Amino acid sequence: MSPWKLPFVVAAIVVPIVLAFVAGGPAFGVAVGALVAVALVVFAARQRPRDAIGPSEEGIGGRRVLVVVTEPLEDPETIERVATAVGRGAAAVMVLSPARIGFLDRWASDVEGARRHAQQRLVISLASLAAAGIEAEAAVGDEDVVQAVDDQLGSFPASEVILVSAAEEDDEGAAEAARELQERLRTGFRWMVSGPAAR
Repeated sequence: MSPWKLPFVVAAIVVPIVLAFVAGGPAFGVAVGALVAVALVVFAARQRPRDAIGPSEEGIGGRRVLVVVTEPLEDPETIERVATAVGRGAAAVMVLSPARIGFLDRWASDVEGARRHAQQRLVISLASLAAAGIEAEAAVGDEDVVQAVDDQLGSFPASEVILVSAAEEDDEGAAEAARELQERLRTGFRWMVSGPAAR
């Protein structure tokens, strides 16, 4: 945060509380203070880091590709596009499948079903790539696509990241994840929509 913004932030916190104490007494002041505190916590919780993700391409030895799949690689045209982008035999390849956790599963802390679905996506995707001549390793990642990529790049520094997802109307988080990865990745990035229409 810029130093000149700090006084404005402090004033935005303090002034409503002081005015509430003056206008409505201690009970009203405490209530407004509690509301301001909740607003601060919600605002802080919604903030995401905007730092660059991954190593710079110069620091990576050889061509390494991280393929992120939010649905199985089954469509022949998509498999061919991914295989062409990776380049047969030209790269170390890691396929990453985020464990997409449902709302109720998150509240119940039940992540096993999401991990199982992610592993199934990996098995299908690895078999499809192997049939196309691409050997790859596999990993299950965080439910948040951007966080999963960030985590994986710590152990698998990639020179390029390819996100393969369903169309935007079928995977509403894909477009947002693609935009954020495009902005934050230090390495090359491609977004491919599964099916005949390429991106």
